[in-house]
Amino acid sequence: MGKKRVTSGMRPTGCLHLGNLLGALTNWVRLQDEYDCFYFIVDWHALTTPGGGAAVGYENVGELQNFIREMALDWISAGLDPDKCSIFVQSSVPEVAELHLLFSMITPLGWLERNPTYRDMILGYKIESPSYGLLGYPTLQAADILAYKGEFVPVGRDQEAHVNMTRDLAQRFNSLYGKQVFPITETLLTEVPKVPGLESVEKKMSKSAGNYIAFSLSEEETTEKVKSMFTDPVKIRKDDPGHPDGCVVFAFHDIYNRPELENIRGECEKGKRGCVACKMQLAGSMNRALEPIRNKRKKLEEKPEMVEEILRAGSERARNAARETLREVREVMNLPPRKDY
Repeated sequence: MGKKRVTSGMRPTGCLHLGNLLGALTNWVRLQDEYDCFYFIVDWHALTTPGGGAAVGYENVGELQNFIREMALDWISAGLDPDKCSIFVQSSVPEVAELHLLFSMITPLGWLERNPTYRDMILGYKIESPSYGLLGYPTLQAADILAYKGEFVPVGRDQEAHVNMTRDLAQRFNSLYGKQVFPITETLLTEVPKVPGLESVEKKMSKSAGNYIAFSLSEEETTEKVKSMFTDPVKIRKDDPGHPDGCVVFAFHDIYNRPELENIRGECEKGKRGCVACKMQLAGSMNRALEPIRNKRKKLEEKPEMVEEILRAGSERARNAARETLREVREVMNLPPRKDY
């Protein structure tokens, strides 16, 4: 029996940050040894929102190709291995667009209108007139997963509901056409560390909020970012008792210096640790952890043709899988067969 199939993707937003690395990529790297993984850069999804500023959207596509390249560099540098998984760009597999169209014919409008993500995106992006593409975002997402017959989608607990639409559509399709064409995709729940932004332990690291550390930054740039982190506002002097639970630096020590965490806490609370020294210790540990990624990324930047070939080969494998799916879909829907399938 072959490996179970995992699918997942990210919108191309430029260089990724520590939240992306620790929240998703580290897990993706681990999964590629256990599953048949399809990881795609979802450039069509990026066009469902307006964009603006440096953000890619349907109103701002100037940096799209560059952001796709940056994301591919980050993924491979973080440890995704093209010999173990398929890495490609969403729009390089047109079969996904066809499946999206066919799914749209059987997707009840109420499912889309009740989708909480749709409402959240309208509010978050301050969209006055939402597009058809934004409303149909979950249908395209389902096509992304089911074109490759994805059996699992790795998500954190807070994102589990996002896969429900895919499950509902797969069940509806199978029931309508009397054949188990699609698997009922399951979530592959993963516990991920809470990665705070630079200014508060209550806010997640986010590119849109500008409170992030890109893991492609140099050692010096990373250290400067750590120096800017929020610490205990009532700890003015080194010998003042600290309150580490509200400190961003301490939250990152829990990720990068966990074996020393209790000692760090004790020294902080007893006024034996200054914030500057605490930040420099964190910067050192963070930079040591990021050094292999930076080194690999630098080598890849010098070989752009290698990254292009990885994406090309990944899209070819993905298209082969998607063609098989669409051949079966067209057959059960009594559509004319296509010679290229």
